[in-house]
Amino acid sequence: MSTLPADWPQRAASIRVRCLPHDWHVQRWGAGPEVLLLHGAGASAHSFHPLVPHLPGLRMIAVDLPGQGFTRAGNKARFGLDAMAEDLALLCQGQGWQPRAIIGHSAGAAVALRLAEILPTPPACIIGINAALGPFEGVEGWLFPKLARVMAMSPLIGRGVAHLAAKPARVAKLIAQTGSRPDPARVALYARLIALPGHVEATLGMMAQWSLDALLARLPRMRLPVLLIAAKGDVAVPPEVSRRVADRMPSAVLAELPDLGHLAHEESPETVAALIRPFLARHLGAPGPQAGASASEWSRM
Repeated sequence: MSTLPADWPQRAASIRVRCLPHDWHVQRWGAGPEVLLLHGAGASAHSFHPLVPHLPGLRMIAVDLPGQGFTRAGNKARFGLDAMAEDLALLCQGQGWQPRAIIGHSAGAAVALRLAEILPTPPACIIGINAALGPFEGVEGWLFPKLARVMAMSPLIGRGVAHLAAKPARVAKLIAQTGSRPDPARVALYARLIALPGHVEATLGMMAQWSLDALLARLPRMRLPVLLIAAKGDVAVPPEVSRRVADRMPSAVLAELPDLGHLAHEESPETVAALIRPFLARHLGAPGPQAGASASEWSRM
């Protein structure tokens, strides 16, 4: 298990929660209706740090997915969509969390939708930011999952990838290839994550075990209100993915953003929050700004 560094952002908001099969790293802020934050593959709870201060009046709960970031995976066979959602449901039940909304970025949006199906008390709404809700197509459809399975079989490969890829210049290039602008401070955080072999192994394992077919088939039957935020500059998950999903989901609404990429919520959190706030107000009731962390409180965490 990777130890949470003393200088990791928002460390004061961190707790560790042992809920089988995993040892979870969780960060929490604010007070009000509970909102669960689920990051995408290869990220961690830190991905939401820029966004949280722009959504006051809420109890924000960000979780590192199994094996990624600083969550220790107790079972490496449980990185697939259904297993991950089941383990998150157990975590929510064990902690007494009843999230009124779930915000997921990229693959985290798929986990959010699956989790909403199995929670004893479903959330009132889901928000997907550049939601990865499309199957791999063409050659990628068979090559990428197979490649990930082969790589995930050996921990040495994870260590090798971590060693080779964790250079800031390489991380900046990877971020730029998603259509996002590589801010140096954010690049440094991702480089630190990618330097963790366990984080890389878990990300590869997630890719290897990932399957959306059953979830995608159920989308037309879902009645939960869903906001899909799609950045037109996203190269990793093109906005057409969200457009197709919005057409198939009866209660989904689509909002498109110009000039942003896959990490839109990190690039321009105030822009993304401006879309999220009225949607949450409609489905949760308008939160009061006094309940959230102030800018000064946030900077001290």
